[in-house]
This record gives sequence, C-alpha cells and structure tokens, in this order.
Amino acid sequence: MGDALRYIGVAERRARLALRHRLAPEARVATPEAVADALLALHGSDPATVYLAVGARLADPETTVAETDRALYADRTLVRMHGMRHTVFVFPTESTAVVHASTGLAVAARERASLVKDMAKAGAPDAAWLQEVEESALAALARLGQATAAELAREEPRLREQFVYAAGKPYEGVHTVVTRLLRVLGVEGKVVRGRPLGSWTSSQFRWALAPAHAELPVAQAQSELLRRWLTACGPATEADLKWWTGWKVTDVRRALTAIGARAVTLDEGTGYVVEDDVEAVPTPGEPWAALLPGLDPTAMGWQGRDWYLAPELRPGLFDYSGNVGPTVWWNGRVVGSWAQRADGEIVWRILAGEGEGERDGKGEGVGGEAKAAIEAAAARLEAWLGATRVTPRFRTPVEKELVS
Repeated sequence: MGDALRYIGVAERRARLALRHRLAPEARVATPEAVADALLALHGSDPATVYLAVGARLADPETTVAETDRALYADRTLVRMHGMRHTVFVFPTESTAVVHASTGLAVAARERASLVKDMAKAGAPDAAWLQEVEESALAALARLGQATAAELAREEPRLREQFVYAAGKPYEGVHTVVTRLLRVLGVEGKVVRGRPLGSWTSSQFRWALAPAHAELPVAQAQSELLRRWLTACGPATEADLKWWTGWKVTDVRRALTAIGARAVTLDEGTGYVVEDDVEAVPTPGEPWAALLPGLDPTAMGWQGRDWYLAPELRPGLFDYSGNVGPTVWWNGRVVGSWAQRADGEIVWRILAGEGEGERDGKGEGVGGEAKAAIEAAAARLEAWLGATRVTPRFRTPVEKELVS
C-alpha cells in the first residue's frame, strides 16, 4: 500500500453511518444516553426532534418518551444547551465542559457585548447594573430549582426592564432584559433549558442552573470535540468539519493535527478519520429502513451530502434556510419523506425511483423490499407516538404536501 491514502467509498460510508448512528437493527440501543453518546449531539431547536431521533434508534421505541424525560429532567444525564453554530442541542452532560469551551466562549463574548451595547444605545441601565441583576437572577434560580422567565422576573423585578432595540430601523422592537439576559447566560454556560411547560413537543421551557463543569483550555476542548465527532461521523472533509463546528479553518486544522487524524481518500477529495479508524467496517447484517425527523443529526451531519442524499431530492426535503425536514432512509441513503396527519397516520413518499426497474439519481433502485421495510418503520413510529401529534418546526415542501 505504501504511502497511498486508503480509499473509503460510498458503500463503506453508509455502513459506518448505519452502525455508528444506531440505525441498523443490530446497532439499536436501550437508552437515550446511548443514542447521545453515539451521535454526540442531538439537534434541540425543535423539541420533538430529540425524542423522534432517540426513538428511531432504540431497540424498544415504546420507552422513548419516559426514558428521554428521565435522562433530561430526572437523572440529568442529558442536557439541552447552546452549542455549535449558536444552535441549541442536547448533549451528554459529561460533554458540557468540552462544548462550552470549544464553541460557546467566543459566541458568549459577542452576545454579552451586543446586549450591553444595545442597552446603552437605548439609554437603559449600564453593565454594572446588568451584572447586579444577573447575580440576583442566578441566586433566585438556585432557590427555585427551575423557573420560567416570568417566574424569575417575579423574584427579581428588575428583569422586567424594557429597552428599545434598533430605534428608527425597520426592525425596531422592544426587548425585555430577562429575555436577552437568559439567552446570554445560556451561551455562557450558566443556565440551561429545563422541563417544558407542556408535553415533550412543547417549545416553552423552564430554566435551570447549568451543571457544574471544569473550565478547559479552548484548544484542548476543540481537539476533544473534533475527536468525538469524527469517531461518530468520520470520514469527513475539512469543509464538513468547519461547517459542523462553526470554527475557523485554522482551528479545524489545528485540532486535526492535535488528535493525529488520519487522511483518507473520498469521492469528493481528502477526508479524515480518527487515528485508529482506518480499517474497513462490516456491512450491516440485514437491510434497514428508518424514518428520521427534521433536523436529525444524521441527515444534518455533513455539509457534503451527495453520498447519502441525491442533489435532485433536496428541493423537496429542505426549507429555505437549509433545515432538513423528515426523511425516509433505506440502506444508508435518503429516498423520501414522511409526515404525520391530523388523525395520527404516518404517511410517506418515495422521491427516488420506485419499482424494481426504475433508478434514482445514484443508480439504485427502491423496490418492494424497501417499501415493506419503510412501511414497518412507519408502523413502529405510529404505534409509539399514539395520541401525540407532531408538526416539524421547519416545514418543507414534501412534508406539507403529505399532510394536505
């Protein structure tokens, strides 16, 4: 083999995805913690995504809601907090120090400076006043355990202070200190989202103090985050890594060097895996299908997606901001979309070529075996959802057509 880089083709990348993302039947796990450990991060912008992503990977999806609630709100082994690209994710609690130092600190500094600047422009109280109110609010949160913004403002009335944002601009608005301050405290790693006010699909959350964690050097934390992500998602290109982390390319390259990442050859160029992950992986023991939610970490895992999502399928599966909607998977690639109708029925549509004689953009058929497996996956999802109705926060063209 000499100095030649090992080639990892599409089939092997799909096999890695199936096994490491716990989607193949033999790879499914028993707990939400095991799902989060495998994926590193679950998108939390849409609360339902967390539960649907977990349920798709559990050996017994009927336990999804109870077990995920336990992990998030009783045992606190999972935590919902800001992470990469200033986005809310659910992480294993043990990862909070790594996430905060690697991605949160720089964003937090900008957020606090922006709040102080906006308040000063509006003639609102200064940074010293804000610091005093913040300390009082955190003390109140410690007493209460969990609280909504309104409950916190009752404890610390100065949180109700309002100021005009962007005066004279078309987007002028009135901001309340508590709303902006909680956002800043969130990205600073001081508070996290707690139990929702309603069911597991609710987007209205209480707030809680963040779990204590060590303060890590930024470079060390970035190296560790990248190592964990490559373990779950490698191989990946430099562009994938820069996009997923939201870092500068110099940070990505430094972290790759620090962990001793190995370069490999992909169809789109050079990719990277962790040092001991160059050998081939086995193919899943049986074909598999999955119905994954909008913003699922597998569908959103890479910037370069051609190896699992044909370009011609994208217009129907993404919204105008680039958020992926619900997707139907067959053997490591996206072949369609799904939705839940008002009566609870799970409906789906194949967007790739249907029938034994037809082909999709990858030259692969989607025939009877695939449709039977997808139907079984839809039945499992419909069964554990029961009376719960789920509408994606980010609607996509096909999903909207399916429920119309």
